[in-house]
Amino acid sequence: MKIAFTTSDNIHINAHFGSAKKIDVYEVDQTHYEFVETLRFDGNLNEDGNEDKLLPKIEALHDCTIVYVSTIGGSAAARLIKQKITPIKAQSEEQEITDVLTKLVQTLNGSPPPWLRKALLQRSPALDELDQLDDIKEEVTV
Repeated sequence: MKIAFTTSDNIHINAHFGSAKKIDVYEVDQTHYEFVETLRFDGNLNEDGNEDKLLPKIEALHDCTIVYVSTIGGSAAARLIKQKITPIKAQSEEQEITDVLTKLVQTLNGSPPPWLRKALLQRSPALDELDQLDDIKEEVTV
């Protein structure tokens, strides 16, 4: 799955979604994470209520499952969720991207929390079918 991070320095999750000039994208699975690309945005990106600047970002994130942000407006969050992209607020602007990625890989190897399972299922109907098969299997073996 692809995970995105709003950042000003490519290290910390320290940019507001609407005003972010850069969004780093990583591919994450149960074994590792790998940097994919930095999406760059120009123009007037001030936090001014101008919703037109959101569309290029949302379109660029179309294949991402989650986007981590330092802050995000309600309208932008709602638009991401509508596109099946889960926005998550970082713990602080000092939180490092690699720390989140390392924890995410570990979580995927264990039992992901409900919010993460939901985000994964929204992106992959095949996982939903496997989940249903697991439920059937559990019913049979009980």
